[in-house]
Amino acid sequence: MATPSEQMSKLNFRRYEEGDDDWDDYSEKIFVQDTSHKCPTYVHKTPPCQGSCPSGHDVRGWLDIVRGVEKPAGDKSWQEYAFERATLSNPFPSIMGRVCPAPCEDGCNRNQLEDHVGINSVEQFIGDYAIEQGWKFAAPEKETGKKAAIIGGGPGGLAAAYQLRKMGHGVTLFEEHERLGGMMVYGIPGYRVPRDVLDAEVQRILDMGVATKMNTRVGRDVPLADLEKEYDAVVWAIGTHKGRMLPIEGFDSANCLGGVEFLRAFNKGMLQMASPRVVVVGGGDTSIDVASVARRLGHISESHEKDRPENVVLGHTAHDVASSAKREGASVTLTSLFPIEGMTAAEHERADAVREGIEIKGAVMPLGMIKDAQGRATGMKMCECDMDGMKPIPREGTEFTIEADLFVSAIGQLGDMQGLEDLDNGRGFINADGHYQVPGKPQHFAIGDIVRPHLLTTAIGQASVAAESIDRFLKAQELGKRPKVDVHHFSLLQKLSEAGLDPEKFDPTTDDQRGTAGAKYAVHNYEDRSSSEIITHEELFLGHFNFTPRVLRKEVHISSEEVLGNFKERMVGLSEEEAQNEAKRCMSCGMCFECDNCVIFCPQDAVFRVKKTESTTGRYVDTDYNRCIGCHICHDVCPTGYIQMGLGE
Repeated sequence: MATPSEQMSKLNFRRYEEGDDDWDDYSEKIFVQDTSHKCPTYVHKTPPCQGSCPSGHDVRGWLDIVRGVEKPAGDKSWQEYAFERATLSNPFPSIMGRVCPAPCEDGCNRNQLEDHVGINSVEQFIGDYAIEQGWKFAAPEKETGKKAAIIGGGPGGLAAAYQLRKMGHGVTLFEEHERLGGMMVYGIPGYRVPRDVLDAEVQRILDMGVATKMNTRVGRDVPLADLEKEYDAVVWAIGTHKGRMLPIEGFDSANCLGGVEFLRAFNKGMLQMASPRVVVVGGGDTSIDVASVARRLGHISESHEKDRPENVVLGHTAHDVASSAKREGASVTLTSLFPIEGMTAAEHERADAVREGIEIKGAVMPLGMIKDAQGRATGMKMCECDMDGMKPIPREGTEFTIEADLFVSAIGQLGDMQGLEDLDNGRGFINADGHYQVPGKPQHFAIGDIVRPHLLTTAIGQASVAAESIDRFLKAQELGKRPKVDVHHFSLLQKLSEAGLDPEKFDPTTDDQRGTAGAKYAVHNYEDRSSSEIITHEELFLGHFNFTPRVLRKEVHISSEEVLGNFKERMVGLSEEEAQNEAKRCMSCGMCFECDNCVIFCPQDAVFRVKKTESTTGRYVDTDYNRCIGCHICHDVCPTGYIQMGLGE
């Protein structure tokens, strides 16, 4: 978890605790001069930020580029180089830098020191800068002649289109609505996802040669059988656009709605006002969005029957923008089964909601609805509760009623499987295996919320895996076994090639395989464990790092008095200097960041810098094993855990 705010003013790391007054037993660590067979080797491991990222971002890679440690070849700018690295896995750096709840930051090893690196803020800078410069994605060099149909133009579908086009496969996107973006456009409000930013990142993907068929629903407008005949592979990325309704008696009134439907009506521009009193049941980010939108929309005191929000959300009518100018504030209450501090919504989103005048009630559960003579819900019966895992246990004698005019359920989502019954697993979702292939239907693949509702970046990560699976499927290859740490790994061989330092071709008939220290066909003194190991803070030398406060993005905090009608973006991006300074806080876990500690502290001068003409990321230092005595000082002082002892075991 991220460091608590009260601890962010001091260093957390201590090598010794109070009362430690005896030396540890070093008998198994200290080696006598040249009798040790243990010498240093340079071991690449996956950092926990990347291991925690559902899209498998090479976070350490592009942070090292921003900070100036890893440099591009030729005259390419570091900004463009960072953009290229960041978008290997995620084609939406500007959007994800704004809205992703950043599990990478929770996993950041710097939390053990003082506070995590602001990964999202640097990612947003990279994405915004790329849009300003008008950078595009390169079209594929060769076309394979194979075609894939992607059903759904949300983050997963668009990311799959991007990855498949990079491989040279033809792609057609089928989208039921009039705009691409899925939940990024129909679920998340524009003050969190600016539409001009989203459109720019979507257009980059389309410019790679992606065909689109808009306002087209597969299973209704296009028969599934026709799709299977025309395309070599089909990717289901249809999301979950049906809200899960509260399973309580009476939640079938006209003014009881789903959160997904509420947000879709708002984002389409149909819903211009809410009701005087609104209750939202949830606890996740979607419920926060519903409540925040309701506060911004407010209500009008004199409205016609057709202007009630439920009639708009259900598609019976649409609000008149002019009449909505008369709106007044709405009273909004958000309830959660979990205590407030245990809600799944991000902490800063909860804080913003309270600041904007939303009342949050935690550890309460709905029991049933109260209706008037016309059948409209007028109140929700509730009680306090305790959670037994995911099951709420009511507390007797704590019952109470919340009166309201509109009730919104934001407790989860389902897929709309009408016309796609053959794919329905019986629960409103599509089953998929570890390669995201639909069991029993090898031509079909499924990703994103329709497999299991989770984060936008989860769908993006699944798109990468599915694209690789589809590529192998189209080549009639075995899908094989996915790596234990399934992310976009840094490749030393690719980096050497980029720097013009490719190893020479190995000739087994003439090249000596016994003594390779001077051979040019091998990458010496290096081991890549990134596909199987994540480096933890215990392997780092945290004492190397000083207290450095995080460079925070500026946020526009909106008070309860200012919230009505305020749809301005709340997040202010970092400047170039701020982005670089924040990137410098990265500890480059599992990869050399050229600090020179090993060179300075080696008592035998066995560790040395390689020649500048042969140096690149991951090949900054080397070891003379004729001098090395196995004292492991280089290992002890390596801040990043890149030096491990054991060569020769």
